[in-house]
Amino acid sequence: MLSRRTLLSGGAAAVVGYHLLPAPSASAAAESALWREFVKAPYTHPQIPNISFAGYRYGAEPPRGPVRANVLDYGAKRDGSADSAPAINRAIADVGQRGGGVVLLPAGTYRIDDIVQLGYDNVVLRGAGSGKTILHGTRSLEQIIGINRSRYGSENSAWSWAGGIVWVCHRDRYRDLTAAIKAKKWPMEGWIGNEGDKASVITTVSAAAKRGDFELTVSDGSRLVAGQRVLLQIDDDADFGLLKHMCGDIPGTASYTWADKDKLLSYRPFQWPVRVESVQGNKVRLQQPLPLDARLGWKPRLTTLTPPVVGAGVEGLTIRFVKTQRPAHLQDKGYNGLVFQCAWDCWADDVSVVDSDNGFLFVASKNVTLRRTRVDGRGQHHSYACREQAHDNLVEDFAIGKFTEPAPPGAGHHGINVEGLSCGNAWSRGRMAAGTFDTHRGLPFHNVRTEVEIFNDGNHGGSANAGPLYGARFTHWNVKVTNERAGCVKIDHVAPCSATVGISTVREFGQIDKPDFTGPLGSRIESYGTTAVTPPNLHQAQRALRLRRRG
Repeated sequence: MLSRRTLLSGGAAAVVGYHLLPAPSASAAAESALWREFVKAPYTHPQIPNISFAGYRYGAEPPRGPVRANVLDYGAKRDGSADSAPAINRAIADVGQRGGGVVLLPAGTYRIDDIVQLGYDNVVLRGAGSGKTILHGTRSLEQIIGINRSRYGSENSAWSWAGGIVWVCHRDRYRDLTAAIKAKKWPMEGWIGNEGDKASVITTVSAAAKRGDFELTVSDGSRLVAGQRVLLQIDDDADFGLLKHMCGDIPGTASYTWADKDKLLSYRPFQWPVRVESVQGNKVRLQQPLPLDARLGWKPRLTTLTPPVVGAGVEGLTIRFVKTQRPAHLQDKGYNGLVFQCAWDCWADDVSVVDSDNGFLFVASKNVTLRRTRVDGRGQHHSYACREQAHDNLVEDFAIGKFTEPAPPGAGHHGINVEGLSCGNAWSRGRMAAGTFDTHRGLPFHNVRTEVEIFNDGNHGGSANAGPLYGARFTHWNVKVTNERAGCVKIDHVAPCSATVGISTVREFGQIDKPDFTGPLGSRIESYGTTAVTPPNLHQAQRALRLRRRG
């Protein structure tokens, strides 16, 4: 486990303490009663989601591939004297066209005046370590690509939640996205292509399936094969039955006003990428269990999706931007670090972002792991964002540093964000000196934050027309709040069908939320006032349980 990390901030080297919460010994706490319940029903528990499939290849170790290119051989300058983005991109394209491998960035500072675009499968951008290899970003995405307005007709900058100076996205999708922005059009951010494109139906689902099922019955299995990557799409009905189901089908969903939530309604259909494990006639077994029901009235179907980038990685480097003033809320210029967009089975390891508008972003990504990542510097809008139906991603051993400068008037910080029907994501073993657990409306559901220490000073976001703040099965497990602020962490009174387990003593102040739904929420709380819970880390325990039972 990494205990000390060196990174550059504001041009000067600094040693930054990086440590994780100590796990209590087995004798320190009795085993959680909720955990015992979960073990009996690991795919259908009413409050605790199964997030054991989160991360690169369901939590596997990323490969250590061979070095195929050194950026110095392509003209990159590691003394910061010239823009190295073109040379790095040439090396990426060369390795990608040869089938993949590692693009090496030896120790040094590389000036980056343009986007580094990782758009080929199985290509890894590897530095010498986050304290040794620095990508020095000198320009914002607005300067590089252009103004990117919100798709909802406001003057807000869409760079406040999209894009990165290192952009992991299939090269064809990236080309279409940037072309749309330059043409002042909305660039579609989901799983089925740019504006006007449609996914083609492979087969429809012909029998209803339940949350937790691995098997689907389809009308025609002849176009499906083991290992195939497909998109499960699920529509809604006229009574918003799918959205109510995402909230746990609690009684209060019947009286909630859904029809005027234009932003939320625009996110439908639900889109969940999944791999096929096996096909026998019209019986299709998936590699993961369904996160919600597939009812026939919602027209579930397996379709194609826009080509994702697969097997790409970023390792051992710091993205440090030229120092600028932190912008007012929603006016970001796009000094954004690392984004995974339509990326599947990808990862980042030992990567830091300094002096950014936004640090790390998941945008319609699937099974991506961020490991040993850190955000530092002047303060950010989002340190970590997860949006646009981003599913089954894992952020572990992460940190948000204390801001080096006070926030200007009108600036806001969200911390670790999840929104837009995103599910199955886990934030594990983190240390947050700023921010909060930002569930950003847009009805995210079925997500976990576990074994985190937080100085809880951020606010959640999300516009009123984006719908409920929480969907069903949010779990906060073993969280120490160092300033005792309850908001966004103790959620048993606001989040439907949720579990709050092992939260230190907190009190309400600052942003205080009221539940979206009337009546009973079906939430659970256990071991309030202590972080000595067993198991201490819900993601690790779930994954160990799954692997043990599989074996």
